[in-house]
Amino acid sequence: MLYQGIQNIQHGAESATGILITNLGTPDAPTKEALKPYLKEFLMDPRVVEPPPARWLWRLILNGIILNTRPEKSAEAYQTIWDSEGEGAPLLNITQRQVNAIANVVRPHFQGRVEFVLGMRYGNPSIASGLKALQAKGCQRILVLPLYPQYAAATTASTFDAVTAELQTWRWLPEIRFINHYHRHTGYIKALANSIREYQAQHGKPQLLVLSYHGVPQRYLDNGDPYHCECLVTSRLVAEELELSKDEYRTTFQSLFGKEEWIKPYTDATLKALPAEGIKSIQVICPGFSADCLETIEEIGEENREYFEEAGGEKFGFIRCLNDREDHTHALADLVLQHTQGWVERDGFNKEADQKERTTVQKNAKQMGCPYNLKVTSPPITKGGFFFKMM
Repeated sequence: MLYQGIQNIQHGAESATGILITNLGTPDAPTKEALKPYLKEFLMDPRVVEPPPARWLWRLILNGIILNTRPEKSAEAYQTIWDSEGEGAPLLNITQRQVNAIANVVRPHFQGRVEFVLGMRYGNPSIASGLKALQAKGCQRILVLPLYPQYAAATTASTFDAVTAELQTWRWLPEIRFINHYHRHTGYIKALANSIREYQAQHGKPQLLVLSYHGVPQRYLDNGDPYHCECLVTSRLVAEELELSKDEYRTTFQSLFGKEEWIKPYTDATLKALPAEGIKSIQVICPGFSADCLETIEEIGEENREYFEEAGGEKFGFIRCLNDREDHTHALADLVLQHTQGWVERDGFNKEADQKERTTVQKNAKQMGCPYNLKVTSPPITKGGFFFKMM
């Protein structure tokens, strides 16, 4: 393997901390043609679909059946949430805003330079391109924040796989830190509770609050994945913050795929059964999703609403994800600040001493005929963010 390196290194350049914020991803367009490569990348990830012993069999099923039928149906669903006025996919648009908002809160706490980029696990912009952007900006320390509150191998660990796959091709590795969950972070729990209180102040309290998380196959839990347990912890802490009794909330799991058993109870089955139990007024929130996307806007806000109402439900409320609301931004910024402690740009940075050292290095580099004196400055925070300006 020919390892990638930065040729003509600029000696004495200002170092930086890089923050890579990631999420699941989205197709480039709400079309069958765009969905096919996106779904293929997603469903070929062995963390997402742990394949049978015969890997070739899954490839055959995926390429021969699923990718010839599912893209068209998925495209139709994406078209219902796609912004036709130029904003595009909600998940990408919201996550861009989150990156910018977090950067604005974090930067004043850094004495040295800190750069922020966005990378999606599937689709564009990729995690690999985000890491390369940080490398190009001289980031010698990188913190990775996947926006998955609850750890799951299919999401958090898959992100780690993508990060390390890219770094395995680099000649000069940066220091790396990785946040693998924040399901019980105080700021996150309070932000969820605040969003529920605000919604109920406007729409009233329901008979039941449903906390719906993305599901995973039961065998993942059986094999030691902590995701199910972390979801239950989040629900319990939110209920405690809201002072709810056990019969005032339920935890369910949505977005089933395939025919095998997934962790229960299922969201759709629960909502279909609630009216028969005498529960005809509910509100649903999705704490496992940091930003609204197809699974929240369309699946919960539309599809599951219909299930509930067709079964006799009378009042359905959908509480949007935390997105870029201020308390959520501060919770995520707090995570960044916690996990960057001790890094030179964050703590103990002496601008005068740093400039003196860089001047000495540049002088020596000049005498040896090496590249030197590369000036690197932090870019302004704009709607598209630094990474998108580079692209």
